[in-house]
Amino acid sequence: MMAAAVYTPSISLAAPIPLRGIVEGFYGTPWQQADRLDMLAFCGQHSLNAYIYAPKDDTYHRAKWREPYPEAKMQELAELIKAAKAQDVRFIFAVSPGLDIHFYGLKGYQDRLAMERKLQAMYDLGVRDFAIFFDDIKDKDGQGQAEFLNWLSEHFVAAHSDVQPLLTVPTEYFYGDMQTDGAKKPYTQAFSQTLRPEILVLYTGDGVVPDGLSDAQLQQANDLYGRSLGVWWNYPVTDYMENKLALGPMEKLPGKTALPAIFFNPMKYEQLSKIALATGADYAQQPQIYDAQAAWEKAIAQQYGKLAPAMTAVADESQHLENNWAKIGPADGRKLRQAIDAYWQSGRAEDAQTVREKLARLRKAADTLQLSLPERTLAECRPQLEQLIRIVDADLTGMRLREQPEDQALKAAFNRQRAAVAKYDAQARIAETSARAFVDELAHSLGMD
Repeated sequence: MMAAAVYTPSISLAAPIPLRGIVEGFYGTPWQQADRLDMLAFCGQHSLNAYIYAPKDDTYHRAKWREPYPEAKMQELAELIKAAKAQDVRFIFAVSPGLDIHFYGLKGYQDRLAMERKLQAMYDLGVRDFAIFFDDIKDKDGQGQAEFLNWLSEHFVAAHSDVQPLLTVPTEYFYGDMQTDGAKKPYTQAFSQTLRPEILVLYTGDGVVPDGLSDAQLQQANDLYGRSLGVWWNYPVTDYMENKLALGPMEKLPGKTALPAIFFNPMKYEQLSKIALATGADYAQQPQIYDAQAAWEKAIAQQYGKLAPAMTAVADESQHLENNWAKIGPADGRKLRQAIDAYWQSGRAEDAQTVREKLARLRKAADTLQLSLPERTLAECRPQLEQLIRIVDADLTGMRLREQPEDQALKAAFNRQRAAVAKYDAQARIAETSARAFVDELAHSLGMD
């Protein structure tokens, strides 16, 4: 048996992260062929050298993993593989068999052979990188999973001299779920101890969607696992909050601890994902000196040209994602929020004028994008642009009403606008803590909440 290559943490910190790219791993409507081809070209342009094909809602990737792809799909995959090679991008074919895989007995042996056939079919198409994912499943047989991966490494990977080591995601794939008070949970203990050293493990940080990953946190996870972990970073993915667009930069990532790999999980909105992904590419090239704000401004300038000022204004209002288990991305509209806070605290006419001017510029930016964005990009953000216009209009009316509280026409208009904003909140979130919050604050100040 030939010796397999091993991903090693002895990487120069001044060098780019060795394996850096995109994981198409989100739930919901998968990208179409044109999206994937476009993203592979984007990877080539931004020195991202890997693309993991792992769409959760691809039936043959997950639910029907044992079955071969239909011929038409095989032709599509062949086209993607060819395009990836043309861009010097490693096309990593992933399978997620954990919903119904067997590890023991006759069924276990049959499933090993079924996976080997699945991977061989992709090898025959030209794939030389493979991943097996066990995330988001109920069965926590760490030893069974690791032995399955080890068998593939020994029988499939080692049998092909040009195939790279396997990648995997365990079932306990974030630090908070791997341990209790610093002690490994039984699953992580079994999986990490059984798994062959050449297999690269990806994890998502301290949580599924955490507010950053520090060097200390990464080192803590490496120490727990006894190996150098790669990162699956869940930004700008919004499959848990599809009415919000993640248009901010990658931020709060390790700058001193060497990473063997990092993969960014995008939105289903392929065009708009490129803002964050371009900043991720900059980070992966030079983690030690990465500047999130500068990378974000550069990405928008490069991608939007004359529309960059308008896109910067709107994207600034749509960066942060947060619910009861996720928190990531810079705060939305920080400068607008500061101006609004000054308005409430001082009540001065000049502070009110500052807010009006910022809101007017924001509305103009949304109008500009509605009129001038390419149709493909506009289709991805039209609901948010329309909602932002509703929000700003309500803000401006509410401010006028505070100055003319007896004006019944203004009051009626503000009520209509507030109702329109509320009606579309579920469809499009934007400027939640800045302009959108200001609508409610104005209503409260007027005794209309």
